[in-house]
Amino acid sequence: MDFFARLAELGRERTPFALATVVARRSPVSSHVGDRALILANGTMDGFVGGACSREIVRREALRAIGSGSPRLLHIRPDDDATDAGRDAIVIPMGCVSGGSVDVYIEPHLPLRRLIVVGDTAVADAVARVGAQVPFDVLRVVDAAELDALDAVAGVHPIALGALAEYLDTERRLGRTGLAAVVASQGHYDEETLEALLAAEPAFLGLVASRRRSADVAAVLASRGVAAERIATIRAPAGLDLGARTPGEVAISIFAEIVEATAAASAAGEPIETTARIGIDPVCGMEVALDGARYHLERDGRSYVFCGPGCQAAFVPA
Repeated sequence: MDFFARLAELGRERTPFALATVVARRSPVSSHVGDRALILANGTMDGFVGGACSREIVRREALRAIGSGSPRLLHIRPDDDATDAGRDAIVIPMGCVSGGSVDVYIEPHLPLRRLIVVGDTAVADAVARVGAQVPFDVLRVVDAAELDALDAVAGVHPIALGALAEYLDTERRLGRTGLAAVVASQGHYDEETLEALLAAEPAFLGLVASRRRSADVAAVLASRGVAAERIATIRAPAGLDLGARTPGEVAISIFAEIVEATAAASAAGEPIETTARIGIDPVCGMEVALDGARYHLERDGRSYVFCGPGCQAAFVPA
């Protein structure tokens, strides 16, 4: 595996993953300082950080790190050396360890939250630019005829209005959440984009419009069959009342409202649901992530998972 090419590919695909790196070791163990592995949210693991038992521990803790968004330092120790290593580390005693120990640092990499900005207006431009600096992964939606006139901005990806519905369908199929959206087309295609965005149930949806215009838009959406409770989720006029006047000031007020409205979710990364279902090795009692488990079997109508081939062999003697 070309490790760094794979990292770049996962970044382009907005795929959450964790990077596990061996940072210390004490013989006898099979891993070495600098050994590393990539773990995806479905439990897939590529790379090497140690033998079967260490691998399962790292995979399990990597899934937990992806789910929480927080890094962790693992101290994998023999049972008789499972001393407290401090508040910033997790000590994991392991009865089947060879007698050595290994420390593994696990760092989750989550895609930036996505912000959709609709419109070819000064306010939309300011919101997109501020969003890229927060940072969000910004999608700028304009009419196809307006695409060529947009300035290139790092972190801002323009698409045509006609591609928005397909994009939202893809995000929904992939289970991605935490979407924020701001419609600032100022009368050009407000209703069309709001209807599509409401179906995606974003965490935040704001409309840049006067109160009278906002009421008119809500009436049009209702006439199209959009449920009243969904229409009520639109924040209009978008932005906290900070006395903003210029496009830049309006953009700041909108982001203040986004932060206020989504305080429970981190603006640095999307919430990630992992498949970190946990089973117990019936031989050694170690926790094992069920999805993607390498060592497992069916017996008497029950499923069993094991940390490694040794425990599986002990459970089913030859």
